[in-house]
Amino acid sequence: MATDMGGWSETVDATEETQKICDQVKVQVEKQTGKYYREFKAVKYRNLHLMGGTHCLIKVHVGEDYDHLMVVQGAGTQFPTPPSLRGVEQHKTKDDPFEPFTN
Repeated sequence: MATDMGGWSETVDATEETQKICDQVKVQVEKQTGKYYREFKAVKYRNLHLMGGTHCLIKVHVGEDYDHLMVVQGAGTQFPTPPSLRGVEQHKTKDDPFEPFTN
């Protein structure tokens, strides 16, 4: 799904694998935001594949609004490293632009 120039993929519906990544970083998100999430459902995602691993931008429904998560998963020599949260943008709407960010 990556673009011809090796950039971010198009936005697509979340998969079971996307939800698994969200489940793995949920505690990290709660720690960073200071919130406890009863609802935490991946709805959309984009990927960027680099030699060192994959960057994932994930839109997560968290109740009344949405959070955008930036997650990195490294590609180890034998086993991939677990997903690691790189940033969270809170209080997004369903229709807010879904673009990579740094924070």
